[in-house]
Amino acid sequence: MTFKQLNLIPALGKAVADAGYETPSPIQAKAIPPVLEGRDLLGCAQTGTGKTAAFALPILQLLANHPTGHNKIRALILTPTRELALQIGESFSQYGKYLTLRHLVIFGGVGQQPQVDALKKGVDILIACPGRLNDLMGQGFVDLSRLEIFVLDEADRMLDMGFIHDVKKVIAKLPRRRQNLLFSATMPREIEQLASSFLIDPVSVKVDPVSSTVDRIQQSLYFVEKGDKRKLLPYLIQTLDVKNALVFSRTKHGANRIAQDLNKAGISAAAIHGNKSQTARVAALEGFKAGQTRVLVATDIAARGIDINELSHVFNFALPEVPETYVHRIGRTARAGADGTAISFCAPEEREYLAGIEKLNRKKIPVVRDHPWAKEGQTPADPSHPGQMPAGKSQARLPKAKEAPKQLPPKQAQGKLPGPREGQPKQLPPKQDRPKLVQSHTTEKENKVETNQPNHSAGEAPAQGLSASAKRRRRRRKAAQHTAEAASAPTAQPQQPAPVRAQKAPQGQKAAPSQKAPARPARTEAVPQSKAPRESKSPKENAQDPGLILIARKAPTQKFANFEEYMTAHGGETAPIVSWEDRED
Repeated sequence: MTFKQLNLIPALGKAVADAGYETPSPIQAKAIPPVLEGRDLLGCAQTGTGKTAAFALPILQLLANHPTGHNKIRALILTPTRELALQIGESFSQYGKYLTLRHLVIFGGVGQQPQVDALKKGVDILIACPGRLNDLMGQGFVDLSRLEIFVLDEADRMLDMGFIHDVKKVIAKLPRRRQNLLFSATMPREIEQLASSFLIDPVSVKVDPVSSTVDRIQQSLYFVEKGDKRKLLPYLIQTLDVKNALVFSRTKHGANRIAQDLNKAGISAAAIHGNKSQTARVAALEGFKAGQTRVLVATDIAARGIDINELSHVFNFALPEVPETYVHRIGRTARAGADGTAISFCAPEEREYLAGIEKLNRKKIPVVRDHPWAKEGQTPADPSHPGQMPAGKSQARLPKAKEAPKQLPPKQAQGKLPGPREGQPKQLPPKQDRPKLVQSHTTEKENKVETNQPNHSAGEAPAQGLSASAKRRRRRRKAAQHTAEAASAPTAQPQQPAPVRAQKAPQGQKAAPSQKAPARPARTEAVPQSKAPRESKSPKENAQDPGLILIARKAPTQKFANFEEYMTAHGGETAPIVSWEDRED
């Protein structure tokens, strides 16, 4: 089939002949006829197969055959990157040079005033990035009410890389009656379903299966540690005598770092990504096309639209997480019937990505083992491996797991409980009395307080089996009891010193009998503890509630069994309320 058989108008046929095209590519031969008929289209073809001409030529012919009297926008092409927008703009200029149709490219990163001035003059075809387009639409500079054709180029990236919301905003402003075209280098099944949601009875054109790659590309794989990739890349560029190369980085920071390392190694390199200004990106791309820059480092989004016919090598510095992205990356080379080479680096942590790529392509990528930083997957190179590391390097990169584990002392290996502190007997208590491991969380201060506590009375439970919180509650109750007993003592008695808790006996020795609790009140008046029956907790005649003593300003002279008793003693419910200062008792 030739372009003449596609029934193109003479102006387009002459422009195609001037460009040197005689035979349409498979995507062009299958896509142009249904588009000329006004059908919606979903096109999928490999990178470098002529997708731009597949929608540019029929759009130019449809608009030229049906002129209108207005200067509104009649066709809109949405692209994910500025570079791709410029590339599509160049194609429309080349194919439509013999027509009177006007086109405009708008994108962010530059001043909007020249773009606004061009829009006011009237535009037939608008090529735009979603961000700047939504901005100008919000300001009222873009009117899409008369739109006839809508094209979403690189649909997989537009929908998969975060532009879905911007695309939906644009589609919401479009008229309902329009022709929709979707073109993409890769089209996974889920993205295809999402994209077809706003296509009306589309014609699906798939030149190659989604998992196919360009057969003319010589692919190779290098297993290497992540830190050694920066050494292997300049080594291969110099060893393989690379004419020009496109290096793919996963992150923007990584692209800058790779370019800096290559420049330090004497290899001219430049980086392009979304954080670069438009001027810097255009300068880097033009320098690479002109041969002034030997290596161009780019991210996946920024690389969309890079069209270089004589690109010799593509390096995957980091394997892509999405297997279909690998197809697009290596498709940057071997264009226009030329041959190309695709080299991929795989670190041990990227083996999962490699498995997905090989599963999608249904074939293994040849592995190159003969290089200074060879790694067979995650297994370190050994002397019998043909691609072992140079002497002195393999030892430095052996994983620590290969070292013999240090032998622990027998006591530590068995997980024995730590020994007793000084001043305590070394013999462990019987097994049933040993504290649980949970008690190890008690602080050292609490343990010291417990060692200085006197012997438990008959009604108390031993402290060894209690938790830290239970011990603290017990100490609070004892402190409240001591305070109550001290308050109830006669005032004529001399002031007793504080409890002996502040005076510790020397470690390793037991306190002398004379040094124990000087004149501590007898325990006979203490309220029985937890194991005493509930009836024994009723207040005695002269005993006072320690809780009330702690919180009241004045010790109560009389206690009541219930609230009714209290109200009866104070005059009943009709008695006047007396303030605390006016009370006599």
